[in-house]
Amino acid sequence: MRGIIEMTVAETYRGIISRLRPRFGAGEARAMADLIFHSQKGWGRTEILMHDDQEVSDLMQRGVENMVRRIEGGEPVQYVAGEAYFHGFWLRSDNRALIPRPETSELVDLIEDDWRGMEDLRILDIGTGSGCIAVALARSLLFCKVDGIDIYAHALALARENAALLNVSVTFKEADMRVFRPAPESLDVVVSNPPYIDENEKSDMESVVTDYEPAQALFVPDSDPLCFYRPVVSIASVGLKPGGRLYLEINPRHASDISELLSDAGFVEVDIRLDIHGKKRFATARKPSGI
Repeated sequence: MRGIIEMTVAETYRGIISRLRPRFGAGEARAMADLIFHSQKGWGRTEILMHDDQEVSDLMQRGVENMVRRIEGGEPVQYVAGEAYFHGFWLRSDNRALIPRPETSELVDLIEDDWRGMEDLRILDIGTGSGCIAVALARSLLFCKVDGIDIYAHALALARENAALLNVSVTFKEADMRVFRPAPESLDVVVSNPPYIDENEKSDMESVVTDYEPAQALFVPDSDPLCFYRPVVSIASVGLKPGGRLYLEINPRHASDISELLSDAGFVEVDIRLDIHGKKRFATARKPSGI
């Protein structure tokens, strides 16, 4: 068999990049080649370089060719590979949940920066999806108890797989955020990355997202773009201890409205924070005494 695949690791790696570069650009094609090799061999770029003269088996040739064809056909590379890199570790990734994004890793960074060194924190992740936020926090914060809720059983199954893969303890529960109520003043941190893309933005998005990732985890009605933020804020109002904090990933379009929503609910120290690209991507707030 002879497609993009030659005989050695180096030739195979270059062949993947050559096929994918015209559509995705050199940098993205190289990242995709890295992910393909990691899924096939468990290697990072250092191991690829170390084994550059090693012969590639027929089985791997067929596997790589199949993956590249699927990527050329429009499938997300993370779904093709069955894994995604997030916050310094690998997670399982498939169409049961959104692919973890770098911006969401930044949201985890905000929480870690605020709470690093604190012990025995109680954390709730609302709309946990793949479990990426919950798993990352369970790995990094000391002796914390993390719960994740989601309305979709298939997403929760993936989240549980990821917690097991990373050997962390997270309690995942099937629950609808619109009716879920935590124990009053039982939580230190509430975090959520809910659906927040307006329906009218869909036409401007890449088909690799709209055709493959779950729409219910992406889009909100144009008529009510804060439909998931109101229940999250309600849960935080009840569940957070005085001094506890709420962390949200947001659509930059609605930063002002979310800030107003938090202030109207009685939260203080409401802050809209920028992501690495300079966009208004996060909202944070503190619960004072008396709400």
